[in-house]
Amino acid sequence: MTVRRGKKLSISIQEHMAIDVCPGPIRPIRQISAYFPRLSPTSPGPLSPNPAMSPQALSPGSVASGMGGAHLLSPLLAHGRSGGGGSLSLNSSMDTSVEINSSDSDDCTALGTLEFELRYEQRSSELHCTVLRAKGLKPMDFNGLADPYVKLHLLPGACKANKLKTKTIRNSLNPVWNETLTYVGITEEDMHRKTLRLTVCDEDKLTHNELIGESRVPLKRVKPDQTKHFHTCLEHPPPMPSPTAMGEALRGISCYLREWENEQLHSLEERGRLLLSLQFLPPVGGGGEGRRSGGLCVGVKRCAHLAAMDVNGFSDPYVKIYLKPDIEKKSKHKTAVIKKTLNPEFNEEFFYEISLSELTNKTLEVTVWDYDLGRSNDFIGGVCLSCHSQGDALRHWMDCLKNKGMRVERWHILSNELPRTLGHD
Repeated sequence: MTVRRGKKLSISIQEHMAIDVCPGPIRPIRQISAYFPRLSPTSPGPLSPNPAMSPQALSPGSVASGMGGAHLLSPLLAHGRSGGGGSLSLNSSMDTSVEINSSDSDDCTALGTLEFELRYEQRSSELHCTVLRAKGLKPMDFNGLADPYVKLHLLPGACKANKLKTKTIRNSLNPVWNETLTYVGITEEDMHRKTLRLTVCDEDKLTHNELIGESRVPLKRVKPDQTKHFHTCLEHPPPMPSPTAMGEALRGISCYLREWENEQLHSLEERGRLLLSLQFLPPVGGGGEGRRSGGLCVGVKRCAHLAAMDVNGFSDPYVKIYLKPDIEKKSKHKTAVIKKTLNPEFNEEFFYEISLSELTNKTLEVTVWDYDLGRSNDFIGGVCLSCHSQGDALRHWMDCLKNKGMRVERWHILSNELPRTLGHD
């Protein structure tokens, strides 16, 4: 079939719709599509007078079917379902991305999961962490397995002193520990502001141990005297920002933030915990061999999670106490030195003969030191108790003054600031 030049060819595609082709020889119908641009699914072009009835494709099958609503030569058509001319829509693409990033997907469990329990004993100030099991850990060794163990840190203030560690399970990606690790000296303030970090590592005897993943739990989620069960997905540690990777405009801000962060960490630095008992003994009436006047009995029980001051990763701690002001220089008492430990037990008591009215104007200074032979001792941390103290120190001191004859025990956080009235000795 041919057409004379100067005539126009009209090909009916759908009812009440025609497309004019420039004069020339008739081309096969599969080549006619080259004359028409691909139209946007949302904006009908000039070749589609009725947007609701845009053609599916320029083919005899599409003309015969007469189905509307499909996109004209849309690139998505090649990826659509066979039959009916279906195509991928924007909504289906969004649903797929959400599912990939959801917590139920495999991406969140690529490192494995960790199951554990936490319980805080308020009376004894102990935090118990029972590490139960892990599942689907990431293989770390050449044999496709791992030698996993779990270590715990309390944040902020993570150091070797407050690190606890489970045993190592050999050649397993689904280890079962059922091991309970206990922190002592955990105060109510710690439960409100501290975070427990659980890190799963792979032990390597020939090289350094490798981190598999970690999980962090704010301790404020744990209610006193109640066991809370956790089943969490392991995550990568949060990346540290690098100023070299930032632009010139951000480097100044990054340096400022780093200095501010270091200052905050220094001000919050903890050197360990100290368990003290205070008891004010009222005066004993009458004569005889009994105590004639009242006084303060100070019991130094134990320390926990002390800072390591020696190169071997331990300390040789002892405790000194003063009752200030000390005009006569007679208030100093000192415990014995416990060698090579970060969790010493002293169980020593000291008595100050003093009246209750005088005691209200005194300050009890308790400091912990690391003994070094042949050179000056290192200060580890200290705490001051008086009517002018704050927090747990003030509550402990006031409870002692109000409850005569009653022994009051409390854990105290050792600060890194040396009291001004003290010096090295």
